[in-house]
This record gives sequence, structure tokens and C-alpha cells, in this order.
Amino acid sequence: MENDLSMGAAWMNGKVLPISQAMIPVNDWGLVHSDITYDVVPVIDGAFFRFDEYLARFLSSMENLHLDPGMTKSDIQKALRQMVGKSNLRDSYVAMVCSRGKPKIAGSRDPRDCGNHFFAWCVPYVHIIKPEIVEQGATAWIAQNAYRIPENSVNPRVKNYHWGDFTQGIFEAKDKNYETVILLDYYGNVTEGPGFNVFAVKDKVLITPDRGVLAGVSRKTVLEMAEHLGINTSVRSLSVEELLEADEVFLSSSGGGVIPIIRVNETIFGNGASGPISVQLNETYWKWTTLEKYRDPIDYTL
Repeated sequence: MENDLSMGAAWMNGKVLPISQAMIPVNDWGLVHSDITYDVVPVIDGAFFRFDEYLARFLSSMENLHLDPGMTKSDIQKALRQMVGKSNLRDSYVAMVCSRGKPKIAGSRDPRDCGNHFFAWCVPYVHIIKPEIVEQGATAWIAQNAYRIPENSVNPRVKNYHWGDFTQGIFEAKDKNYETVILLDYYGNVTEGPGFNVFAVKDKVLITPDRGVLAGVSRKTVLEMAEHLGINTSVRSLSVEELLEADEVFLSSSGGGVIPIIRVNETIFGNGASGPISVQLNETYWKWTTLEKYRDPIDYTL
């Protein structure tokens, strides 16, 4: 159907439309220069999860990149609520985006001459690794031929579409029959992967990298859950050797919560089964998504 939103919806210029009809100009700098920022907030059982924190990060990213679409935080909240409400998606992956836009002065190379604009889209909830694969045992490859873009070139704390390093790493991982990829920095330390932060568990302590990574809301949630459960944490450099010597490895993402990994390269963890701390944190994550203090319910009667 022409106006079917069940496969996804978009918000553009104040209107909600099927995602298949959403488009941006071919000379938009968000497309031609990846001069763009975005964020993703999950909708779980009819409510945004930790909505304010995802919004705050998005606003910070726009400020960092000198992007101003002429919309307030309240305007953005209203647009996202309207879009998801009309989509009827009760479990959804919701993206908010601000692009540099196209030059208002033909031929200008000055980013200040572009018309910044906001748009958004949502689709049925996305798991970065399908649940059935996680249940069977998810695997990750440490890329050998792709390194994370240095943070003094592209700030990883500003969510962006600079995925050249990730994409090269994904091809490498898939060619070797691994589900996903983990990238190192040029010093041999673990950074992150496409859409997730990385955790290692050693002697019942959670370790997660402190440099070259997005300050993930899911990562923050894991650290808060660990404190709640009395599990010690350490946010610091994590070498590849230390990762491979861990008792457990897991990923954190708004697309799946806590995701146990049973094998990295040739190293198998927990005799090929999800580790107990990973399982406990995953169960706690989904319980927390039901807590009223983290939920922002959506009106589906709009």
C-alpha cells in the first residue's frame, strides 16, 4: 500500500511518510561528505528506552559539528513521538539525523553556506546480531587489515556515518565466517565494532575500553547494572592479548542489549557457552527496559 508504515516510517519537513518514500538531495553534504550526525533510540514494548539520554547525546553531537537544524529538543521529541506513534511499531529502531544539507550558494565549499536539516526514520526493532545466532553462539573477528579511525581525526564520541573502517572490517570478518568484527587502534588496543561497545570479563571484573569509542548509552547501562549487582568494573585501555585471555566477552548495543560472544578469532570462551555474568547482565538489561523511570511511553492514537 502507498501509505503503509508497517515496514518503517520517516519524518521529513514536518510530515510522516513511508520510509520507502523518504529521500535527500544527491548533493546533500551528508551524503557526499558524510558531514552528518545521528543517534538511535530503541522503542521497546511501546516506549522509548532512556529517551532523554539518547537525545542529549544527539544534541551534543550536533553542537560539536556546528550543526543547527533550527529545531529545539522539544521539537525533535515531538517529531519522533509523532513518527513512531503513526507507524504503530511497538518495538522499533529509531534514528534521528542532522545533515549539513546542500549549499544555499551554488558551488560554495564553505560548510557555513549549507542549509542544515533534521530528519528521522524508524523500522522494526533491529538486533545487530540475530537472537537465534546469539543463542547458537555468536563470534567476532579482530580485524587485521582495518584499524579504527584515530580519535583525533574523527571523534568517536560524536555518532557519525564514517563507516569505512567498519565496513572493511566486516568484509574481513564475513570472509572468515565470523558474525561481526572488532577493531583495534594503532597501538593494538581494543576499541569498538559496528554499532557496539566491547566488554571483557576477567576474574569477575568488567573491563571496557576508555579511548577510541562511543560513549554508548547501552555501555553506560551495563556499567550501572554492574554497580547495582555488585560487579566490579574497570574503564581503561584493553589490549588484544587481554581480551583473548578473558573469561567472558560480550558486546553492548541499543540493538540487542547485552550480547554474549563465545569465540573471538580462534579463542573459545566458556567452553562455547555464554558466560554467567553476560547472561546475568542480559537478563537485567531487559528487566530494566520495563522500569517506569527509564520508559517514555508513546501515544499510538495520534
